[in-house]
Amino acid sequence: MTLSRRSHGRLTVLAVLSLLLTLLAPGPAPAATDARAGSGWWDPVARPAPDSEIGVTGEPFKGTDAQGRVRGFVDAHDHIMSNEAFGGRLICGKAFSEHGIADALKDCPEHYPDGSLAVFDFITKGGDGKHDPDGWPTFADWPAHDSLTHQQNYYAWVERAWRGGQRVLVNDLVTNGVICSVYFFKDRGCDEMTSIRLQARKTYEMQEYVDRMHGGPGKGWFRIVTGSAQARQVIEQGKMAVVLGVETSEPFGCKQILDVPQCDREDIDRGLDELHALGVRSMFLCHKFDNALCGVRFDSGSLGTAINVGQFLSTGTFWKTEKCAGPQSDNPIGLAPAAGAEKKLPPGVSVPSYAADARCNTRGLSSLGEYALRGMMRRGMMVEIDHMSVKATGRVLDVLESESYPGVLSSHSWMDMDWTERVYRLGGFIAQYMHGSEQFTAEARRTGALREKYGVGYGYGTDMNGVGGWPGPRGADAADPVRYPFRTADGGSVVERQTTGRRTWDVNTDGAAHYGLVPDWLEDIRVTGGQDVIDDLFLGAESYLTTWGASERHRPGANLAAGAAASASTSEWHPFTSYAPGRAVDGDRSTRWASHWRDPQWLSVDLGATRTVGRVTLDWERAHARAYRVEVSADGRDWRTVASATGGDGGLDTVVFPAVPARHVRVTGLERGTGWGYSLYEVGVYER
Repeated sequence: MTLSRRSHGRLTVLAVLSLLLTLLAPGPAPAATDARAGSGWWDPVARPAPDSEIGVTGEPFKGTDAQGRVRGFVDAHDHIMSNEAFGGRLICGKAFSEHGIADALKDCPEHYPDGSLAVFDFITKGGDGKHDPDGWPTFADWPAHDSLTHQQNYYAWVERAWRGGQRVLVNDLVTNGVICSVYFFKDRGCDEMTSIRLQARKTYEMQEYVDRMHGGPGKGWFRIVTGSAQARQVIEQGKMAVVLGVETSEPFGCKQILDVPQCDREDIDRGLDELHALGVRSMFLCHKFDNALCGVRFDSGSLGTAINVGQFLSTGTFWKTEKCAGPQSDNPIGLAPAAGAEKKLPPGVSVPSYAADARCNTRGLSSLGEYALRGMMRRGMMVEIDHMSVKATGRVLDVLESESYPGVLSSHSWMDMDWTERVYRLGGFIAQYMHGSEQFTAEARRTGALREKYGVGYGYGTDMNGVGGWPGPRGADAADPVRYPFRTADGGSVVERQTTGRRTWDVNTDGAAHYGLVPDWLEDIRVTGGQDVIDDLFLGAESYLTTWGASERHRPGANLAAGAAASASTSEWHPFTSYAPGRAVDGDRSTRWASHWRDPQWLSVDLGATRTVGRVTLDWERAHARAYRVEVSADGRDWRTVASATGGDGGLDTVVFPAVPARHVRVTGLERGTGWGYSLYEVGVYER
């Protein structure tokens, strides 16, 4: 979920929060045989009548390409069931209804008769906020690319995207307890995990709904998958693989209040086990508000101020910034006012000002956050790094690199772009937010050389129902419009304009109004950007599943240094704590070796026998090395340098080098990064 990163002069969900604070199982029915049914396996035996048209003809492609790769587009970030989130009345309409389309696609009751009470609408869209609340069958005012609180993921529109070539959809279960608590209209509680459970259940119910339409269990095109091999099988059958993810601010209740975590390791293990059992395979550790697991990437302007107020109301603390340690930075917070939100602060409390050159969140990945990350790794889950502060992201990438774990995702353009190659080097997957076709193409081309270097495809994150805004129309008079009908990327199907009820949408004049317009938006990219961008996107399903499969198959390498004999040039003395060399190989990240405060210093590990060595990990305490070398020896006397580093900034370093036989491994610090000595929590030695 992206709460409005688009700069159209429009306030977004948490800016909306600002104003709000100032103001106060039978089968589908009715069922009828579809007149078009029976023409192929992809057509339902009985579609509800009346219902939306699909507007795509031709058989959906099956199988793999000549290289044995699955084909198709991947939406790495969507929110099918967010109408069940935020108290149940923020997103109006449903993805499906047993009572048919008239029940599914209707507005929230408070929006009648003219939208006067549609608070989120009139703030996010501008004007007086009034709109025609009727959905089916007229759809006079919604769904639309700039109507942020109306259902965009009706099942038939998702079906059209599948028919248009999409083969993977990540359904992120999403909510935010603070937004829920301040919104006037709700019909349920605001506990985030309760909402996540409900959305997961509703997604499975949608699968059953589609299955019944197509003749029984397993026969529908909408297939929830829990493993990469299952996903490949589904796609090879020509169907859509649906993956469950989670994007919420307080997973497993892991918020913090006045810097005190409200969860512990048992909560994390219990929460991860529950999510995994629900079928969740990817997750954000933090989103919008700092929590007990990690710090967030800031929002800017008045939106950022409003979110900062929300953070204070939720956690008792405002964002804290510092100068960035490297080239990466979080978004600037700025000093734009959000008067409505600020009025709700306690007397005498105000939003702090921030130095322009302090662009980084002081909060990174906490010890609980690292525990959760490693728990995800043990379960073969993929971690989403969008929305994390660069300090948190850097540590996450450090941990993943130290374990050679590929399961990292950036699904909708919300990470520092300097991390791109690190993600690809690990084997991770990247998707871009559903920007307008020209902007999307420009960003795709910027990173195209890296995708070619690593042989990977690309993805998009529609973020629909995520209250972020979507591509507007380029206009009927554009020099290079989308011309209907057009063929899908595989050439096997023909796409007409999409019609639901009495409304027909055209991407040239309506933009990406709902999920059914995804194929039209892709054609707009082809028209304006070129076939090569579409070719990269068509490889997206294969690349996403490659990342997922490698995560499932990953097994941590044996740490050859664990419990080994260790020696050092010096060790700092302390009357109550030992900083002996063995502390760096005891498997306990709370203990450490520390040297005297002078250069150079070394720590040596005796593996006990000659082993093949190709990777060393160094988990530095603040007293890190700015420059160091890694050396190996057969006898502990004659040493050979296999790797060296300069410009070290501490944290967790992973040093990879051509594998060599060695019994002894030594790290020699050449230049200290602080006024103290050298200090290592843990040293790891691996074959590769």
